[in-house]
Amino acid sequence: MISVLVANGKGGCGKTTIATNLATAFANTGLKTALADCDRQRSCLTWLKRRPKDAPRIHALDWRKSVDDPPESIERLVIDTGAGLTSSRVQELLKQANMLVMPVLPSVFDEKATRLFLKKADELKPIRRGKKPVAVVGNRMRPRTRAEGELDAFLDGLGHEVAARFRDRAIYPEVARRGLGIFDLSPARRAGIVDDWLPLVRLIESQV
Repeated sequence: MISVLVANGKGGCGKTTIATNLATAFANTGLKTALADCDRQRSCLTWLKRRPKDAPRIHALDWRKSVDDPPESIERLVIDTGAGLTSSRVQELLKQANMLVMPVLPSVFDEKATRLFLKKADELKPIRRGKKPVAVVGNRMRPRTRAEGELDAFLDGLGHEVAARFRDRAIYPEVARRGLGIFDLSPARRAGIVDDWLPLVRLIESQV
C-alpha cells in the first residue's frame, strides 16, 4: 500500500481539493483506494456522500478522533487533514504515510504559516532522515505571473522545490459539488487539466 498525507498548518490552501482528486486518480486506475478524513469539518466525508454510485469506489475512513489501520485490501490511501495541525499529530499521521504532500498558495499571507509548518515538518525524524519525502505543491497558480515567481523564490529559500503546479480553475469546485474529481471526467472534459497532476501522481507511484 502507498499512503499519502496531505497537510499544511494553514487553512484554505486546498488540502481537501488535492486529497479528493488524488483519490479519484488512484480509483480510476482500478486501485482499491481509501480516503481518511482527519478534519473536524468532515469535508472529505461529506464529499464521499455526494459521490455517485456508478463512480469508482473510494472507501471512507473517519480518523477525526483516532487513527485506525485501513482495510488490508486497500492499495492507495490518501489522508486529508485540517488547519492548525500540531507536530505530534503530523508525527502520528506520518506513521501511516509514505510521503507528505504540502499545498501552498502563491500568497504573501501564506508564507509565514508555510515557513513554520515546513520547519516543524523538517525537524520530524522520518522527514529529516529522508525516509518520508515532502512534495510541495503550488496550488491555484497562474502561470507566468509575479506571484508564481515569488512563490518559487520563497520555496527555494526554504530548500524545497515545487513538485507540481495546479492552475486556478473553476472546474474544481464544480466537480466537487457532485462528489467527483478531475479524473472522473471524460477524456474530452479533463484534457489538459490532468497534465498538471501527472508529476505528483508519478512521484507518489515512485514510492512503490
